[in-house]
Amino acid sequence: MAVLLHIEASTECCSVALSEDGEVFFEKRNSEERSHAKVLAPFVEEAIDHADSRGKRIEAVSLSSGPGSYTSLRIASSTAKGVCYGRNIPLIALPTTAIMCVPVLFRDDLPEEALLCPMIDARRTEVYTTVYDRALNPVVPTSAVVVTPESFAEQLDKPPVYFFGNGAAKCKEIITHPNARFLDEHRSPQAKWMMPLAERAFLEERFEEIAYFEPFYLKDFIATKPKNLL
Repeated sequence: MAVLLHIEASTECCSVALSEDGEVFFEKRNSEERSHAKVLAPFVEEAIDHADSRGKRIEAVSLSSGPGSYTSLRIASSTAKGVCYGRNIPLIALPTTAIMCVPVLFRDDLPEEALLCPMIDARRTEVYTTVYDRALNPVVPTSAVVVTPESFAEQLDKPPVYFFGNGAAKCKEIITHPNARFLDEHRSPQAKWMMPLAERAFLEERFEEIAYFEPFYLKDFIATKPKNLL
């Protein structure tokens, strides 16, 4: 399997990782907010040096493509494109909400019929979210949602729905359906979680047109207050 460079900087946590043959062999992470412009480029440079010093050729860059912070995504996208252009390698874009689901999928207690609802925090009771099944097929597309007691009602009436991410905690007292499950861990996406999704995308040659690629900015959303999301 190819050596892949993973860049995740969509939220407050900035991280970079290298993987090969289903294993992460390098990782750097910083959780200090508003530090992406300072730490991301050195992290990427250190990762490249690490791979080069071991005779490992990086064959693609995978980027967490949002939704996320406008500034953070611009920094990460520019950095990823620069590496791709400089090394003549392809770019893989992965939805941030899908990346957030990866560690949850490895839980031993996750029911087969469970739905996953990663939440990225926004102001007040607003979150940016996607609802996935266990195969990471979107059940509800990525949306900006002002959370109310009726949000996700249709999904909650069937299987259990797992809520997690840095926007989930503030929803605990609002979404009180007995099928709602809130996970306190997995608050921010991390580069190391990108590995299984990126490897599949690489094998399937799902690459981006680097010159025209743009991340999925939060500003592209218009929040709604629906009775449910469908």
